[in-house]
Amino acid sequence: MTHEIAVIPGDGIGQEVTPAAVEVLSAIETVDFDFVEGDAGDAVKAETGEALPQETRDVAADADATLFGAAGETAADVILPLREVVGSFANVRPARSYPGLDAVQPDTDIVFIRENTEGVYTGIESEITEGVRTLTRVITEEASRDIAEYGFDYAKQNGYEDVTIAHKANVMRQTDGLFLETAEAVAEERGADYDTALMDALAMHLVMTPEEYDVIICPNLAGDMLSDLSAGLVGGLGLLPSANVGEDNALFEPVHGSAPDIAGEGVANPSAMILSAAMLLEHLGYDEEGERVRTAVESVLESGPRTPDLGGDAGTTDVTDAVVDEL
Repeated sequence: MTHEIAVIPGDGIGQEVTPAAVEVLSAIETVDFDFVEGDAGDAVKAETGEALPQETRDVAADADATLFGAAGETAADVILPLREVVGSFANVRPARSYPGLDAVQPDTDIVFIRENTEGVYTGIESEITEGVRTLTRVITEEASRDIAEYGFDYAKQNGYEDVTIAHKANVMRQTDGLFLETAEAVAEERGADYDTALMDALAMHLVMTPEEYDVIICPNLAGDMLSDLSAGLVGGLGLLPSANVGEDNALFEPVHGSAPDIAGEGVANPSAMILSAAMLLEHLGYDEEGERVRTAVESVLESGPRTPDLGGDAGTTDVTDAVVDEL
């Protein structure tokens, strides 16, 4: 069976790390892929007036899964609609420390299950009068239930014991109150153990004792910020992959952005993008192949070569070649 994969490099280092992931997937001899490329991002908008052309939307909608690199100034006009195209409701962001790297917290192994459709990212903003603007935060019981069910299922399927529900219901009583109530109801229906944590206090505890956490179920903005914080514990954003999961489709991307300061220099760390490709393999049912890719990346991270963000002097191609050699 051949799987059609939409490939959307986007801007900046997305143009460098996305081909690395494609090369690694192409090295998996037990799976056949047909890669179909689409354009999106700043350069496309400058040329066509649209950051995410309809042709690219169609490519992602029709594919079995999508690999996305990064977007620059047009990020909100690209990634949010792309997530909608694939019907994504859950953003899965693992933050793990790896052997051989100088991590701030070497015992970190956390997976953030982030609600992916609402919160403050719905884009409902208004200017009431000059100098006064508002942002509407949307939380629904349906979306809260979907992400809670996904989070508890993920923990069970992957052998994680501790599930934490992040919230700020002591201040946002209606919105986060609903999120918390719904997630707790899901846990109780399943007889699942869980803890709750105020998201600001949780940020402190993640820095101090990340080993106490396994799976954290989060509202949209909290999941975005807390996962980035945890990237700092394990060695940087160049190590964090992610999956945007829908009922029938999914999009995979590194957590890092387009990094315009190093774009075009050939030194971007492809690890997060390649690890995202490993998650893509698992999503398609190729667990063994996904684990092979993850093990190959871990081996290269431990022994080198390494890109400058990890203290080395290797280029993107050097690291990609090393991962392929490990495979």
